Amino acid sequence: MPTLIPDLESAISIATGTPFHVKQQRSVGGGCINQAFVIGDAADPARRFFVKTNRAALHPMFVAEAAGLRALGAGIRVPQPIAHGISGDTAWLVLEYLPLAGSPDPELMGAALARVHRITPTGAPRFGWEIDNTIGCTKQSNRWHDSWVDFWREERLLPQFRLARQNGFDFGVAGEAVLDKIPDFFRTYSPQPSLLHGDLWGGNAAGLADGTPVVFDPACYFGDRECDLAMTELFGGFGSRFYAAYHAAWPVDAGYAQRKTLYNLYHIINHLNLFGSSYFGQARQMLAELLRGG
Repeated sequence: MPTLIPDLESAISIATGTPFHVKQQRSVGGGCINQAFVIGDAADPARRFFVKTNRAALHPMFVAEAAGLRALGAGIRVPQPIAHGISGDTAWLVLEYLPLAGSPDPELMGAALARVHRITPTGAPRFGWEIDNTIGCTKQSNRWHDSWVDFWREERLLPQFRLARQNGFDFGVAGEAVLDKIPDFFRTYSPQPSLLHGDLWGGNAAGLADGTPVVFDPACYFGDRECDLAMTELFGGFGSRFYAAYHAAWPVDAGYAQRKTLYNLYHIINHLNLFGSSYFGQARQMLAELLRGG
């Protein structure tokens, strides 16, 4: 990556209006998808930026991430996107560096998520997003739909089922039956499109020193707000104070308890497609639960 650092210096200088020259560089955890590091300025070591890199072909993933962060920033603190680009065979995204200090304050987090969910699409109340993005490194189609049931079936569950079959995991008639059953979960509930983080588990949220919530690594779209809430419960939960604060700001519908399995099925099958057979049994159990209920 011989041109990466000069390209970063140039892009940051242009974006911020202040010259930037890298003096300090240290690697940090970038998750299981990207590589990441923090760079500091020669003139002002306290002036730092967070940089994510991946293959050049994945530059659209960073474009979509930047768009998602900008949208989420209207309701919750995010690392602001500074610039993105390609240097040789490397795609990169420069973000504001935030000194994260552990978990977010749960009450502030719950209230902030409710604010995010109050953000709706301009114009007609449709489900989808301005561009496609990724969930992990799986392509996520955000084609606009007027019907939430159609969106969830066509743009979320059906692509994951097809990918699972390509990867050797066939759910057979159970998968088809759940796809056919989706309308049953919405007989008395008509969700309105809300801005969603889209990948909201504990690893994608943190707090500043004063507890201010910060979210990152989004997979945004406009959908049923219950999708975000469901995922917060999938890998350990955010704690009772978070949920109490969210529900105080915006209570959920009584049918959420059943629909959260429908929504989390998407993420479990995605994990199956990304990480392998250890998620196959869990996905089958969720399918059986959905076929018993609704």
